[in-house]
Amino acid sequence: MRNGATLIRPIPVWLLRIVWITLPLTAGPAAAAALRDWSDTPQLVGEVLLWLAWAAGLLATLAPRPETLTALRTIAPAFAVFAIAAAADGRPSASASIGAVTATVVAAALASGHDIAIAAANAIAYGDEQRVLLRVPPALFLAPIPVARALVVAVVVGGPLLLADGRTVPGVAVLVIGAPLVYLLVRALHGLSLRWTVLVPAGFVVVDRMTLADPVLFLRERIVAMSAVDPGPAPEGALDLRLGATLGSVVLWFDEEAELFRAVRRRRTDTVRTRGVCVAVVRRGELLRAAAARRLPVREG
Repeated sequence: MRNGATLIRPIPVWLLRIVWITLPLTAGPAAAAALRDWSDTPQLVGEVLLWLAWAAGLLATLAPRPETLTALRTIAPAFAVFAIAAAADGRPSASASIGAVTATVVAAALASGHDIAIAAANAIAYGDEQRVLLRVPPALFLAPIPVARALVVAVVVGGPLLLADGRTVPGVAVLVIGAPLVYLLVRALHGLSLRWTVLVPAGFVVVDRMTLADPVLFLRERIVAMSAVDPGPAPEGALDLRLGATLGSVVLWFDEEAELFRAVRRRRTDTVRTRGVCVAVVRRGELLRAAAARRLPVREG
């Protein structure tokens, strides 16, 4: 966390840890009540899956890294959905349902926050680096991200439960057909955990496989201006790398054209030359202050 310490607000991270550690107490009774009427083997498998998911989430909160962040952001919403479904089913008591829904929804909200993600990104930073997340394209929140997470959970949970219930053919079918799908979906979701800008001693780096074929270093001596810009179209002459995310927009201008390799479909790249790039980051104010402290030419918007 040390490299990005100025960008992380520790209270949300510690609150997430506390909420997650206490989930067996706050949400456990409702989960037990929801599984009570299941037959013995599926009930045991269900309990094991819940404990494994909780342990994976605990590791993600205590030792955040991009890999564990991807897992946490898949597990936490699934816990909230399960708690809401159990409450709607009516098996848990009213108090158990309220406690479970409240705790899991708070955990999911905190897991989706910027602080745990910044901590995860900076946990793998090298030397004197500060990593700042790029904003996720808003359109992905409308369906692609929730659907991808739901499908991953459905396969990982559904296959073992079907087998435990004695439904061998559908259970095997779910696992065999679902395994490659889960691989592709997890890979895509994990890609969202690996998008950031990096302040390094040599200048400014953009790491985003969704827009660039490879990470790009913009040397300090080539950057003539760096400033915030209002939401909306990118400044004229700047290459827009925001993918529709306009909040937190920052533009960098160079003293000469930079050559970039844009990522396109089917592993192809397009070569682009530009005098500036526009990205959208979280914690833009902190990023610009950190950039100024590193003697980058930060200007008022």
